[in-house]
Amino acid sequence: MLSERSSMTTEKSETLKPGAGVEERRYEIALRPSRFDDFVGQDKIKDNLRIMVEAASRRGDPLDHVLLCGPPGLGKTTMAYILAEEMGVTLHLASGPAIEHKGQLAAILTQLEPRDVLFIDEIHRLTAVVEENLYSAMEDFRIEVVHGDGPYAQTLQLPIHPFTLVAATTRTGLLTNPMRSRFGYPARLDYYPPEALESIVSRSAGLLGCPLDAPAAGEISRRARGTPRIVNRLLRRARDFAEVLGDGRITHEMSREALERLDVDSAGLDEMDRRYLLVIMEHYDGGPVGIETLAAALSEPRDTLEDVYEPYLLQQGFLARTARGRVATRHAYEHLGRQEPKRQGRLF
Repeated sequence: MLSERSSMTTEKSETLKPGAGVEERRYEIALRPSRFDDFVGQDKIKDNLRIMVEAASRRGDPLDHVLLCGPPGLGKTTMAYILAEEMGVTLHLASGPAIEHKGQLAAILTQLEPRDVLFIDEIHRLTAVVEENLYSAMEDFRIEVVHGDGPYAQTLQLPIHPFTLVAATTRTGLLTNPMRSRFGYPARLDYYPPEALESIVSRSAGLLGCPLDAPAAGEISRRARGTPRIVNRLLRRARDFAEVLGDGRITHEMSREALERLDVDSAGLDEMDRRYLLVIMEHYDGGPVGIETLAAALSEPRDTLEDVYEPYLLQQGFLARTARGRVATRHAYEHLGRQEPKRQGRLF
């Protein structure tokens, strides 16, 4: 168990984290594993971190700084919780956009006890000034504080306790080289195979006290886009339908009905994914079409399309990126039941 101080910090930070309702967040926290043994998938990263934690614990040193990259919902925050739990220290939560100036960063760093874990989500959104002040904290465990004004200004070196920075980002390319080079272990989390998601959804169903048939677990896993957060969300929605429309047990038929009502098809594509592909197919003859044009046609920001929708479509082969723009693939036409247009071949 985390210490009382860790629990208080975690609870306070969780209530401030946007993006989900209070009920959804409560279930998300309840289903989150707290030890390496309970974490399913990402075996290579998990084994490497387990060795690093064991070595640091034997020496009594803080764990080296860790950078976790990958799409949302793959377990980056969960991994930070597990590292703090396995190290037996306190976890402090923060996010890149919330740290607006170096004074806020100094307030966070001075609260850290020896070997504590500081988790910064979306670290690529730190301002340049805050990022530069974080360099000395990561390397030399000190921060610089300017005291006084004008000719009387003095720079004070304020020591801080050795700590571990665990940072998460969904856009590795936006990190500067100096920041990336200061992490001792960069790790990229990949989408999960259906077998791993089956283990996750079965474990979650047990924690929720929800009877789940094996075929239903497979059906939900196949449509979860390779993402644990999505598979747990689909499980909770399937439980709702099972309790209202059935006897509370999630059978294969009940899971299929729930997922169809939620507009999640057999490949895990939701309504927005299909709209994205259909706009390319029907409005632009399958592409290529520029991302800015797609953003305007779909009334979605470019960043949302690139960070939320495109990674899974690209990985599953529904979408291709070319120098001229996005192109819908033959696989996308087959899945959506559309006739692929004939394209003129190259002359040379």
